[in-house]
Amino acid sequence: MDKVDQKRLENYFKITQEALEKAKATPENLDMDNAREDFLKMIESYMSDAKQFQKDGKIIDAFAAINYAHGWLDAGAKIGLWDVDDSRLFTRDAKTAKKKEE
Repeated sequence: MDKVDQKRLENYFKITQEALEKAKATPENLDMDNAREDFLKMIESYMSDAKQFQKDGKIIDAFAAINYAHGWLDAGAKIGLWDVDDSRLFTRDAKTAKKKEE
């Protein structure tokens, strides 16, 4: 299926909203010692899934998975797991961080 219908989209919104509420209601629980490796594993897993979905002709699922992988990359940049300086590839880069600190 190469189409996201309203029902499927609403389901994604519902799940994401539910996950957001759960995240807001829990205390911080970041293990910085292992976070970088954990993030990289998640990114690679979602990229692998995206490639398999593409191969299987599941274009929407491939698109979702590759965007999920990039979301993990941006989240890692946001919390400082990698020192990036590229606003084309990330929503937060070293220059952006320095501007906010000043």
